[in-house]
Amino acid sequence: MSSSDQQYPPYGDPSYPADPSYGDPSYGDAPYKDPAYGGASSGDAAYGYQESGVAQTWEGQTWDTSYQPAVPPGPRTPPAPQQPDAAATAYLPVQNAAPAQGAFPLPPEVPYDTPTTTLRAVPPEPTPAAAGEPAYSAPVTVGNARITDAQRARAEGRSPIIEPGMQPAALTALLGVLMAAGAAVGTYGLLVPLVLLQAVTAAGWFRLNGMWPARQGIALAFAGGLAADVALLAAGREHAPAAILGTLGVWLLLVVVLQLRSHAGAEERMYGLMATVASAALTIVAAGHLAAAPDAVIVGGLAVAVAVLARALPLPGAASLAVALLAAAGAGVAAGGMTGIGAPGALLGLGAGVCALAGHRAASYDYPSRFVHMTAGVALPLALAAPAVYVLGRALA
Repeated sequence: MSSSDQQYPPYGDPSYPADPSYGDPSYGDAPYKDPAYGGASSGDAAYGYQESGVAQTWEGQTWDTSYQPAVPPGPRTPPAPQQPDAAATAYLPVQNAAPAQGAFPLPPEVPYDTPTTTLRAVPPEPTPAAAGEPAYSAPVTVGNARITDAQRARAEGRSPIIEPGMQPAALTALLGVLMAAGAAVGTYGLLVPLVLLQAVTAAGWFRLNGMWPARQGIALAFAGGLAADVALLAAGREHAPAAILGTLGVWLLLVVVLQLRSHAGAEERMYGLMATVASAALTIVAAGHLAAAPDAVIVGGLAVAVAVLARALPLPGAASLAVALLAAAGAGVAAGGMTGIGAPGALLGLGAGVCALAGHRAASYDYPSRFVHMTAGVALPLALAAPAVYVLGRALA
């Protein structure tokens, strides 16, 4: 029978031969019961424990237990904490250090789960208005407790268009009457109020555009008006268009050259260029009164004065405009009767009144200040009326 056919008895059969090495004391079973290892009679006592629970020392002479001292019974005291080396902790941050003498104490630590309080700024309560004062809180000017019309309009949220009012209209009317009287006297009599008109026009246009002080631009525009007056006096009324247009062209070129030398930014330089060009053009165009016929200047000056005064009356918008135009035409008829123009003076007065109302509207735009009203509001109606006075005067006179 081969070895593969050999039949082995089942597991646990007593007839199966036992391994002779199983249970041999030479394989280390006897030392576990030897009293030389602590007198233990069981496996638990062999590891140094008795039934009473008191720890015993291991007396076996092994390399890791031969120098283990015996632990006496009784309560144990925790070891004293070791102080860290000063050299090793010299660069570590100091925690919970006491504040120095005279220093502010550190705030207490706030746990992470403590809710925080959000502080909000409480606006101050408005003070009640005194008797006789407006209910709104309008800003005041620096150094002056009076409230301007522009500030009142901003506070009330009204339209940015603010009419100059009666006082600038009265000054415009006075200047128009002076020009009419100067034209009746002669050319040089007209020159005095005309120069005053050109100076106020140059300053008022820069202030209307928010550029103040703009001394160089104002001086340049005013010099352009004076140059146009000189050119008109030298060339005569028959060459008035060439003198005015020639002065205007030279001054535009001069303004551009001066703006190119400016060290301001591109946007500011362009804004200054446009304001200077417009101011110089208006000042030079105002010289058209000097180029017009004297009778036309008389009719136009009186028509502008009456139209601006009528526009300043406290009337509704459309009614005020209609009354102003009718007043200008009526003043033209009356002034034309006193001069050699006659009845066509109504057309001249109406044209001058339309241009005057356009200048009055321009001086009312975008929250103008009192200074704007006293400069641009006074000069623009007469300055813009100069082309109409010249053209209609040549056609009707």
